[in-house]
Amino acid sequence: MGKLSFCFERPDDSPGFLLWQTTIIWQRQIKKALEKYNISHAQFVIMATLLWFESHNYDTTQILIVNWSKLDKMTVSKSLKKLVALELVNRMEHEIDTRAKSILLTDKGKRLVNKVVPIVEGIDDVFFGKASTDEQKDLIHILRTLTTEPN
Repeated sequence: MGKLSFCFERPDDSPGFLLWQTTIIWQRQIKKALEKYNISHAQFVIMATLLWFESHNYDTTQILIVNWSKLDKMTVSKSLKKLVALELVNRMEHEIDTRAKSILLTDKGKRLVNKVVPIVEGIDDVFFGKASTDEQKDLIHILRTLTTEPN
């Protein structure tokens, strides 16, 4: 057998592989918790983002959700269609920009997301609680650096 093409001696020396494993384990826990509420992780992220936007008086559009969540446009579009069908969000023409869609949580959506946010945050507390407070701060700094798009 010839020389392997890997840059790392072991898989767990690769930051990409470790990030992949971490993400899969964390997402599996979130998915399990959200199943009983009949929403996906992407749908939860959209609803939580909408709740945050509303509390900060943002003019919420579909493209703003895409930009903040880093979800792709198709995932946001499909998720919003399902959330509209479940009567958790309203999607309507924007008052000023007719090309844009305004997105708002319904009262039913607000009740659900307010119930689920503490559950997801509890999972985060346990999952990330394996790391010390300082390590968590370092992780947040690293993740912010990695998710900041170049100008």
